[in-house]
Amino acid sequence: MKLNWKVRFKNPVFIFQLVLSALIPLLASTGLRFEDLTTWSIVGDLILQAYSNPFLLFTMIVAVYATLNDPTTYGHSDSSQAMNYDIPKGGSKWSK
Repeated sequence: MKLNWKVRFKNPVFIFQLVLSALIPLLASTGLRFEDLTTWSIVGDLILQAYSNPFLLFTMIVAVYATLNDPTTYGHSDSSQAMNYDIPKGGSKWSK
């Protein structure tokens, strides 16, 4: 899986999607909401719950994979054109 990580992490939408793809299954499985995450100890407990629950861990991995996969290319890697980008295509001041 060859991905242009440098460009992806310059895109705030990608970062937001990546965080949500891991966090949403975790919150849904515990019945918590975002506003329930008021201390770092609660967040730490959630992460420990994820590691102790194989189904939840699998669900989170699938969600993160779906975020990483580019459906416009064949296979699991970025296109050769995308690998040559320095900023996301159509990038703006947010991605520099």
